[in-house]
Amino acid sequence: MRVRHWAMGLVCGAMLTVAPASAATIGVSIAHFDENFLTLIINAIKAEAEKTGTQVQFEDAQGDTGKQISQVQNFVARHVDAMIVNAVDSSATAKMTAAATAAKIPLVYVNRGPDAADLPTGVTFVSSDEHVSGRLQGEAIANLLGNKGNVVIMEGELSDQATRLRTEGVEKVVAQHPDMKVIAKQPANYQRAEAIDLMSNWITTGDKIDAVAANNDEMAIGAILALKQTHKDTKSVVVAGVDATPDGLAEMEKGTLGVTVFQDAKSQGRVAVDTALAMIKGDKVGSHVDVPFELVTADNYKSYVGR
Repeated sequence: MRVRHWAMGLVCGAMLTVAPASAATIGVSIAHFDENFLTLIINAIKAEAEKTGTQVQFEDAQGDTGKQISQVQNFVARHVDAMIVNAVDSSATAKMTAAATAAKIPLVYVNRGPDAADLPTGVTFVSSDEHVSGRLQGEAIANLLGNKGNVVIMEGELSDQATRLRTEGVEKVVAQHPDMKVIAKQPANYQRAEAIDLMSNWITTGDKIDAVAANNDEMAIGAILALKQTHKDTKSVVVAGVDATPDGLAEMEKGTLGVTVFQDAKSQGRVAVDTALAMIKGDKVGSHVDVPFELVTADNYKSYVGR
């Protein structure tokens, strides 16, 4: 889900508006404009907005929950027809939900949303089931290890519900195999640089590491780079990620990334817009719209390039 991307062609500045002023207007607040995965979602929202003749106002929360709440409040003040929010912090969405429902403005959370299982009428969550991503990753690791070995888990941002669910999914699979063990887990906040440092520290402990389960591809790549920097055989350790980003698939082509799980950013963005438009029209929408995860391996990774 979350990869830093420093060359942003789409979004420059605090806000981007797309489509004619006469169209339905959707306010969109994104946790970070400078994350590769979220860039894919932004591009998909933009494309669907253009396709449907929808006006979209993008705002960058820059990882600041307070700023994101203010952005939502500003959308309410502008009387937008609907809102799409990629939450900075899953546990801090109550104020945004309350603001939207009080104003009777449809709210679609995308990719990262509330921890709450039940959302009020007029609020929905477009995402992929994170329980599934962790399970798929864990099962693939177990298969590649022959159901035995030491596993370390690189966690994403602890404020993100996906971090907890992806980690739990791996832990549950490992617990099913007596000869497998999670020997360490620690956050690297979805960041490549932090993952390099974390993996380097784990390597210096001298503990045998057979697999790295990273909550996203960017941390997995950081683990691979740390193995290279310490002159370890990258193919002697199973490194697994989530998202099937272009960089992740490139590592898979090299044989250094053992497995990843495809999270369909483009579909999440497209479905978020379509769901918001349906809610504007008064169509009944469930509290959760699922975009399925898919396992990506050395055998099928080529079919995910460009998706």
